Amino acid sequence: MFPDGTGPAADPAGSHHERRIRSFQPRRSRVSPGQADALRRLWPQWGLDIDGLSRIDLDQLFEGRPVVLEIGFGMGEATAQMAAADPDTGILACDVHTPGQGNLLGLAERNGLSNIRVANGDAIILLREMLAPASLAGLRVYFPDPWPKKRHHKRRLIQPEFLSLVTTRLAPGALVHCATDWEPYAEQMLEVLSAEPTLANEYSGYAPRPDFRPFTKFEGQGLDKGHVVHDLLFRRLPA
Repeated sequence: MFPDGTGPAADPAGSHHERRIRSFQPRRSRVSPGQADALRRLWPQWGLDIDGLSRIDLDQLFEGRPVVLEIGFGMGEATAQMAAADPDTGILACDVHTPGQGNLLGLAERNGLSNIRVANGDAIILLREMLAPASLAGLRVYFPDPWPKKRHHKRRLIQPEFLSLVTTRLAPGALVHCATDWEPYAEQMLEVLSAEPTLANEYSGYAPRPDFRPFTKFEGQGLDKGHVVHDLLFRRLPA
């Protein structure tokens, strides 16, 4: 799609890493002219492919800001709002949806948001191969695919194995913030997060919706269907 090499790669990790059950499906759907233009112009400066071949220097990438990893940002509107509200925090926004990547880059440029970087590819490879231990100030996972069918539950992102990995990349005091409108997934999230010994719940059960999380399109769709949105806030304990 970007033959000149200026945009995100279709399969950045290629065959470098093992095949396994993934929590996402790559979605290189139709890109608008504006999104394509943003990708071509801004990807070399603000984008990175998750190839699993080198360690990312977050201090250099974000000019010394503390960095929060956001996994799955959709079209990026909420990410841009959070970046604007907290310019002293860097957001490493990871997704595989090409139109959303272009849209977020465009939003960052139009709003002068220098604290956003867009990562393309598998968040597991990013965490395992490319981020240093205790390098993240937080993790955000908002409205991930609930994989509602029982046979697909193994594809859900929030699993014990995932938390065992991600907590090694969180600095002490880092905030893990998840949100979902799918009740059974919320219950699983609460159970799995509560069982992780390096995390402590900020509340007794679910958290009230924090002001810093913007209202999202996915949240609105869930509420229109009569779903209840649950937020979960957990803090990384000292080692």
